[in-house]
Amino acid sequence: MADAAHTPNEADARAQFGAFAFSAENKKTADMYIGRYPAGRQQSAVMALLDLAQRQVGEETQTQGWLPVPVIEYVASYLGMPYMRAYEVATFYTMYNLAPVGRFHVQVCGTTPCMLRGSDDIMAACKNRGLVKGATTPDGMFTLNEVECMGNCASAPMVQINDDNYEDLDYDSMTAILQDLSDGKQPKVGTQLPGRHTVEPYGGATTLQAMVDKNHDYRGEY
Repeated sequence: MADAAHTPNEADARAQFGAFAFSAENKKTADMYIGRYPAGRQQSAVMALLDLAQRQVGEETQTQGWLPVPVIEYVASYLGMPYMRAYEVATFYTMYNLAPVGRFHVQVCGTTPCMLRGSDDIMAACKNRGLVKGATTPDGMFTLNEVECMGNCASAPMVQINDDNYEDLDYDSMTAILQDLSDGKQPKVGTQLPGRHTVEPYGGATTLQAMVDKNHDYRGEY
């Protein structure tokens, strides 16, 4: 937690977000999420509503969004649950930001597969663009964090930026992604290797080649 972002003073957060409430559109969405659960089980929608609230804060602040204390209190009250229960969820999952972040939240995976495939180069690309772990750039554009495995080991190294994953990265491709975002462009999402689409073998299949273009029944061949 040494590189965790600084949480603002609660009094300041209450001054800015004390009157938080779902917008009319988000209220419909929140009620839709709650309606997916049996009567009396509305608290099961807490993760969805925290995410919805974080996104609304992001829209209001032109950032990726975060969850100030009064916003978590609002969600808890909306669901008829103790504040601490909602706070426990918000602090357990790293998808929730408990401190302000920039317009683009850059989360670099540093777990073993990504590390072995060059995540240090990805961090270096971020550093050379002025990003600092646990901090937001002075222009409010980028927040950088190093995180644990995000499940893209077959296309390591990777980063998640807001809702998008960028995979098969190297120093140059990461630098280009950050430049595109700075310029208001949308970088290519997913793998950055030409000719690769998901996590199929780079260079083409080496096994089960008859399955590449059509379904093939191998059972008679064994």
